[in-house]
Amino acid sequence: MLTNTLPVKCDWKIEELRSNIAGIDTKVPTLDGTLKPYVFLDNGASTPALKHVIDVMNDFMPFYSGVHRGTGFKSILATKVFDEAHGIAGKFVNADLEKNTVIFGKNTTDMINKVANRCQWQGEDVVITTLMEHHSNDLPWRKYAKVVHLPVDDRGYVESESVERAFEQYKGHVRFLAVTGASNITGIVNPIHEYAEIAHKHGAHIFVDAAQLAPHRKIDVLPDSDPRHIDFIAYSAHKMYAPFGIGVLVGSRDWFCLGDPDAVGGGVVDIVEEDFVAFSGPPASEEAGSPNVPGAVALAAAIHTLEAVGMDAIGAHEQELIAYAIGKMKEIPGVNIYGPVDESEFGGKVGVVAFDVEGVPHAKVAAILSAEGAIGVRNGCFCAHPYVKRLLQFDECMAKEITEEILDGNRSRLPGMVRASFGCYNNREDVDRLVEWLHRIVKGDYIGDYEIDMRSGEYWPKNFEFDFTTYFPHFQFRHRSFAEVYDEAS
Repeated sequence: MLTNTLPVKCDWKIEELRSNIAGIDTKVPTLDGTLKPYVFLDNGASTPALKHVIDVMNDFMPFYSGVHRGTGFKSILATKVFDEAHGIAGKFVNADLEKNTVIFGKNTTDMINKVANRCQWQGEDVVITTLMEHHSNDLPWRKYAKVVHLPVDDRGYVESESVERAFEQYKGHVRFLAVTGASNITGIVNPIHEYAEIAHKHGAHIFVDAAQLAPHRKIDVLPDSDPRHIDFIAYSAHKMYAPFGIGVLVGSRDWFCLGDPDAVGGGVVDIVEEDFVAFSGPPASEEAGSPNVPGAVALAAAIHTLEAVGMDAIGAHEQELIAYAIGKMKEIPGVNIYGPVDESEFGGKVGVVAFDVEGVPHAKVAAILSAEGAIGVRNGCFCAHPYVKRLLQFDECMAKEITEEILDGNRSRLPGMVRASFGCYNNREDVDRLVEWLHRIVKGDYIGDYEIDMRSGEYWPKNFEFDFTTYFPHFQFRHRSFAEVYDEAS
């Protein structure tokens, strides 16, 4: 195992994780001219790196080499490490690696596309998914099949009876039930094993997008013989404190032995002749080209750290933080929270809180938090447009009108929310800073004169500019200010 190949710490405590986050003490410029410690509450998009992960990568890099079929010592060692990383990634979800394979790609989106691309589709095939899905677990299936979206209630939960009803309605045609393990907006954790049992009863496979679940909860795909077994599951290192470009797909080895790989090139074949090709078995057949070996090392190191701390301990810490944050936010007049808000429900929710402030556009709230509070959040629709509109109970006529405006290049009325998403290293002080600034926003106690860029929908205070080169001198930035960045992006 990698833990025997590279020196790693094995007695991590959750209290140690904060000091182990790269950049945790970084100070950033704010509108009043001061530098403030940065509070990162955008972990749902991508987490910062663990210093330990960087240390392990640095230990490995002197031995970095191309993997597979190289005869030099470095190539042999790198190959061993790369192959062991596959096993570590599979065991993280307790997969039976005799029957299942672990495939590395760019990210979860890449892995979902691979499953969709590799299915032997037929004309009337159906994929059942939910209205809460990230676009990555919706759009790839649309290329090949009719996609049916299960409805959600006002709080964002999938309507439980709708799963069985959809299978009955499309009986004999459903190939996949594709669901998120946890929502990237409400944090709701879906009962994936219950869904798996329903899917298998109807002769379908289940795919679980675990990008938001894997960093927060222990996952067990269960034995292949179990009716509640998860057939395919994907997750990303960049949401697990190893943002170096690796996505993981775990699924049936036999499935990936059928048909040709979706991407071909170097590394996927046993032999090539002018008129004949024999493809390798998985995972090699599914990883065309030179792989991201350092990214695999980083993922394995991150998994080691999370498991050393204990996923149960991480989950308990985040539950306490969610309860503290939502309790404080519920006291702020004009702040609306979406998704579960009762403490009895927090056991079925990961560390994500979506909210808005009455009378203040979501993009302006995010801009004030950034420019004056040095707090990084995210705003908008979070790549889950239908879900956000449902939670906002958006009027269909209004939605159509705004869609036409967006297509015309005007995003000033883009619907959305603000999202604070917690990592295992966040603490009550981070929550307190957020709550302090939400109180100030509600009271109008901020100094900036914020203007909107109609094309991007983003707000930023007038005359607040700085040279990015000051903070990262290794690049000569073409853009010198936020205003220029937004202008070109839009």
